[in-house]
Amino acid sequence: MEKIRVLVADDHIMVRDGLAKLLDAEDAIECVAKAEDGEQAIKLAIELKPDVAIIDVAMPRVNGIEAAKQIKEACPSIAVLIVSAYKYSYYVLACMKAGVDGYLLKDSTPDELIKAIHMVKAGKTVFDIEVAHEIQKDLCNVRDSTGLSTIALGAREMDVLKLAAKGMGNKEIGCTLDISTATVASHFGHIFSKLGVESRTEAILYALKQGWFGIDDICIRDRE
Repeated sequence: MEKIRVLVADDHIMVRDGLAKLLDAEDAIECVAKAEDGEQAIKLAIELKPDVAIIDVAMPRVNGIEAAKQIKEACPSIAVLIVSAYKYSYYVLACMKAGVDGYLLKDSTPDELIKAIHMVKAGKTVFDIEVAHEIQKDLCNVRDSTGLSTIALGAREMDVLKLAAKGMGNKEIGCTLDISTATVASHFGHIFSKLGVESRTEAILYALKQGWFGIDDICIRDRE
C-alpha cells in the first residue's frame, strides 16, 4: 500500500519532531520533511510535493496562513491541514480563504489527527467543533451587516456544494448524485466562476456567509 506522504511545519522543535515521530509510527503514513518556518515549508512543499502539509499558523519568516496560500497556489493537489493552538475566527476564516482543507486544534488526540490526514488526503474537509463554533459567531455578524447575495446557483450546483460541505470528495459526490466525477468537477468550475472564488473551501465559506446552509451542515470533528 502506498503511504500518505506528509510534510510537517512548526517552529517548535518538540512539536515538529513529535508529530513526525507520531506519523512515522503509522503504517499508512510517512513524514517526508520537516520545516521550521513558513518559508521553508513552501520551498519543501513545492520541491517534494507531499500528499498532505500539516502547518502551524504562527511561524516566523512567513506565517502559516500565507504559507498555506502559496502552497495551494503552487501545488493545488497538496492537501493543507492547519494544526494550531488558536481558534480565533479571524485566523480560521483567513485559513479558509487561503484554501486550506482542514483546521484542527493542537489539543486534538493522535487518532483525531490521523483520521483528519486520511480525510483531507481523500479530498474531504474537516474542522474542529470549537473552530466551527467560532466561525458560526463570525458568520452571524457578517450576515447581519452585509445582507444576502443576489448570486444564484443552479439546483444541481447547490447540491454539489452542500455535499462538499459535508466533507465528500468528487467521487462520493458523483456517486450520491449519480453523475460522473467529470460532471462534478464541471459543476465546481461553474460554482467557482459564479462566486468569484478559487477553491471549494472558499465556496463553502461564501455559502455559509450567505446563509445558504448552516454550520451544522459542514464536516466538523466533534469533541468527546
